[in-house]
Amino acid sequence: MASSGKHILVTGGAGFIGSHTVVQLLKDEFTVTIIDNFDNSVMEAVDRVRDLVGPQLSQKLEFVKGDLRNRDDLDKLFSKTKFDAVIHFAGLKAVGESVANPRRYFDFNLLGTINLYEVMAKHDCKKMVFSSSATVYGQPEKIPCVEDFKLQALNPYGRTKLILEEIARDIQKAEPEWRIILLRYFNPVGAHESGRIGEDPRGIPNNLLPYIQQVAVGRLPELNVYGTDYPTKDGSAVRDYIHVMDLADGHIAALRKLFNTENIGCTAYNLGTGNGTSVLEMVAAFEKASGKKIPVKMCPRRPGDATAVYASTEKAQKELGWKAKYGVEEMCRDQWNWASNNPWGYQGKK
Repeated sequence: MASSGKHILVTGGAGFIGSHTVVQLLKDEFTVTIIDNFDNSVMEAVDRVRDLVGPQLSQKLEFVKGDLRNRDDLDKLFSKTKFDAVIHFAGLKAVGESVANPRRYFDFNLLGTINLYEVMAKHDCKKMVFSSSATVYGQPEKIPCVEDFKLQALNPYGRTKLILEEIARDIQKAEPEWRIILLRYFNPVGAHESGRIGEDPRGIPNNLLPYIQQVAVGRLPELNVYGTDYPTKDGSAVRDYIHVMDLADGHIAALRKLFNTENIGCTAYNLGTGNGTSVLEMVAAFEKASGKKIPVKMCPRRPGDATAVYASTEKAQKELGWKAKYGVEEMCRDQWNWASNNPWGYQGKK
C-alpha cells in the first residue's frame, strides 16, 4: 500500500509518543493532522517536528488545537477533512494521579474516546489504531504476557484502557466494517536521535527514565527505587522498556495492516522488546550512557506494582512484520542526548 494520499488524524500528536509517530508518518509520505489540547504537551513539540522533517514534508502536517471531550471540536475537524484513519493517543497516563483523581481519568480517557467514535462513525471513518497499555494485564500470572491472557486492571488508569478495549470490541462486533488495532505498549523510553524531541513530563515524572534523566541533569536530587526485595536477580522490579522510535514504527506497521486487511476486526498486539530489564540495570545503563552517577534511595515496594512484566512479541512480528530494533543502550543514549540538550524540557528553565 502506498501511503501517499492517505490522511491520518493523530489525537494527542503533540505528546511524547504522538510527536515521534508523526515524524515517522510524514517521512512515510502520509498526510497528518494533529489534534491536541496541550493538557500534558506543548506547541514547541509540533514546531520541532516540522523542523525535523523539513519544509517540504511539513506542508503535509496540519495542527488543530482541540479537545476530544468537546464534540464540536471534532465535528468541525471531520466536516472539513476526510480522514482515512485515526491514531488515537490522546489521554492521561499517570497511575498515581488516576488513583487520586479517577473522575479526571474517566472524563479525559473515556468521554474523549466515546466522542471520537461517535464523530468517526458519523463521518464514515472507521479505521483506528488505539493506544492501549500493558497495564491491561494487571499482575500477570505468568510471563511473558501474551495477547490472549485474561485482562485485569490494578488502578483507574489501567481500568480506562481496559474499558476502552472492551468498547472497541463491542463497536466492531456491532458494526463489522470497523477495523481497529489495539496496541498494548510496554514502557516507552528514549527519544528521537536528533535530541530535538523527547519526553517532557509536567511536574514529577511518573516513569523511570524521565526521573533518572532529571536526576542526571540536576533537577531532582536522587532516584527513589521502589522495592528491593522482589524475587528478581537484583531485587528490583523488572519491566520491558521499548524505544519510542520502535514504538512509532509499530504504529505505521499497524496502519498498513488496517489498510491492507479487510477482516482484521478488532485485534490487540503487544509492542515491547520481549526482554525484561530491572530498575537497577536501567540505572546502570543510564549511568554508562551519561557518564553521571545517579544517587539512588532504596524504598519499600509500592502497592499495586507487579514484580516482572514483559511482552511476548511474536504476534506483532508475525502479523505486522514489526520487531523492536533498539536495545537498552540505544534507549539510554538517545534519552541522554535529549536530556542534555533540553535539561528543562521544551520550555527551558522557568
